[in-house]
Order: sequence, then structure tokens, then C-alpha cells
Amino acid sequence: MANGGPVEHGFPHLETVRAAITALYRRLSPTAVRTFATSVAPADVAFCDTDDLHLGAQRVARELVRHFRLPDARLIVGFREMAHAANIELAAGPEYFVELNDRFRTHREDIGAALAHEVAHVYLHRLDLAFPTTAENEILTDTVTTYLGAGWLLLDAYREDSLSSQKLGYLTPEEFGYVLAKRALLFDEDPSIRFTSPQAYTAYTKGLARARHDIRQPPLTGAGWTGRRRYAHDRRHAAAAPPGVPYSFGSDPSGGLHVTFPCPTCHQRIRVPVRGRVRARCGLCGMVLECDT
Repeated sequence: MANGGPVEHGFPHLETVRAAITALYRRLSPTAVRTFATSVAPADVAFCDTDDLHLGAQRVARELVRHFRLPDARLIVGFREMAHAANIELAAGPEYFVELNDRFRTHREDIGAALAHEVAHVYLHRLDLAFPTTAENEILTDTVTTYLGAGWLLLDAYREDSLSSQKLGYLTPEEFGYVLAKRALLFDEDPSIRFTSPQAYTAYTKGLARARHDIRQPPLTGAGWTGRRRYAHDRRHAAAAPPGVPYSFGSDPSGGLHVTFPCPTCHQRIRVPVRGRVRARCGLCGMVLECDT
């Protein structure tokens, strides 16, 4: 939790974020992912200063448990001084003990954001989905929280000006915006209407631009003129693609050329023959892609 300190910006964890989206689709299914088409509603996690602190936190926790389809999970929420925003004990369940930073006693509007990340930990624990290191696992948790409809709360908790700052989660604001944009493109929604933080909106627009860049990369037909020219050059030479491009070429046993590139939705690698206009279906998320190979 950045509390008055510097906030990291940009996309330093982008490859891990993309790997997290791929892992989510592999562990669930496109059908299961689409059951999360409805995001957490602001009214469901609203918290007024007049609400009882503990009863209100329990109510918000129940709403997030319901959102993640964990009907038998019960969160017991407490508060204490600590460096991080929150901590959870991932035991066998069904009860899970969550501790929130004492800061949230007076910043109650962000309790939903802190709890969203912790409930996602429970969800991933029950899915038995994890990455090798603690840092990667936290990025996985933020990504899944956001992709499944609760992470807009984490981005909305980001506030920064010349005198102070606050950010929850392990992704940068722009990376939260990127994952939110991935979700928005999948479900045709506009998460920005839920933001109360102007800085969250700015970060989302930057993430949206990056997400749109994914669907404009060759060999997809939506690629721009510059990308198409570069792709044509690389294809003629049939050599290893230069650094910074998402595609690569190879030869089939029969001698034919193929191109491999990431699905812009789930980032699973797709391989198609190089033979002009083709339609490819991602074997993981099921998206149908128009390509000009």
C-alpha cells in the first residue's frame, strides 16, 4: 500500500499480467469467465461514515464473497496497525480471518477495495491457482480480481496529488487500467462510470490505449499501416522477428511457413499458416480472429 510515498507508474509487470490472464482461462473456461460479466456494483460495497465499522466491513465482505461464488466462505474482518493494506490467513475454511490496516477505520470508502483483493486470494486458493513467487502471486491476484469484475475498486482507491498519494494493490494504476480495459473489451462495458478518483480515470485511459494496441498488432487485420509494413518485411525474410514484436515465424515439416502470435484476449499463443487472409479460433478462449498472414 502506497500511503503518501511514491507511486510506480507504467507497465513493468505487463508480461506477468498477461500470463495471469492466460492462467485464469486455463484454470476456468471461457464459459466460466463469462459468468462474471456483471461487475461489483458501487451500491453493494458503499460504506458511510455513519455505518458501524465492523458490521459494515462484514457486509461488504459478504457481498464480495457472493460475487466470487464462494457461498460457504465466511470472512471475519478485524483491524490492526500494519505496513500492508490487509492480510488473510488462507486456511482450509470455511472461515477466513482478514486483518485490515487501521487506516481504513477513517478511510472506509476503500474497505471494499482492500477486501476485494483478499477475497480473490480465497478464490484462487480454492481454485488451486498460484504462481511460483510471492510477487508474481500478488500480481495474479490483482489481475484476477480486476478481470472478474471487482478490481475497479482497487483502481478507484488510487489518488495522487503534489502533496499526498494512496494506491492499493501490486499493479501500477496503468496496469489496473489495462486489465480493466481487457475486461471492458470482452464484456462491452465502461468501468470508468464507476470512478470517483480523477487519477483512476486517467490511468484507465492509458491502460485502454495499451489494450487496444494488442488488437492492432499483425497479423490481425486491425493492424496499422506501419505494423503491416514491418510484418511484410519480416515475412519475406522468414527470419526471427525483431525485438518488440509479438509474432514469430517458423517452418512446418512440409516446408510451409507459419506465424505464431498471442491471442489479444487471453494471450495464448496461436499458430496459423502463412497464406493470406485466414480466420483463426483461439483454442483457449474461443475468440475468432481475422488475420492477414
